[in-house]
Amino acid sequence: MVLIGLGIVLGYMGWIYWPEIIGAGWSPTPIKNVKKMLEMAKVGKDDVVYDLGCGDGRIIAMAAGEFDARAVGIEADPLRFLFSFVRVKVFSRGKAKVVWGNFFHKNLRKATVVTVFLSNEVNSKLKEKLKRELSSGTRVISYYWVFDGWEIVKSNSSSRLYMYKIEN
Repeated sequence: MVLIGLGIVLGYMGWIYWPEIIGAGWSPTPIKNVKKMLEMAKVGKDDVVYDLGCGDGRIIAMAAGEFDARAVGIEADPLRFLFSFVRVKVFSRGKAKVVWGNFFHKNLRKATVVTVFLSNEVNSKLKEKLKRELSSGTRVISYYWVFDGWEIVKSNSSSRLYMYKIEN
């Protein structure tokens, strides 16, 4: 029994700290903010929403399930990838998928909306990739952290949501 308990505790600790080890901390975006992010971007059936570091898949599941968009989540943590995979199978009506891997190594060109809840450091590294790969007019919504040097086109300061538009 002790070994089972120890295994559960170690598994849980690994699940919590693995993202830190690979350089991608995890804290889920509150559901009310997920909805606000998608509303701010005016997500609809013609959109393709990419969530970079999709965690448990809540953003892509809501984008597909409630906003009728196609959605792609990219997640590097294998446990969260599996969790998101199950979530989108149940809640996305077949309009969402999860890709396992590092979003810096994935092609984002099909996105019309990109959502992120990353650190300032990661946002800074991501800026060039977004400008290079995304089409003009693509909306980028960041929760909590800003993209320094980019013009915020919409914001909700009480929820710490910031929207940008790619201009090429």
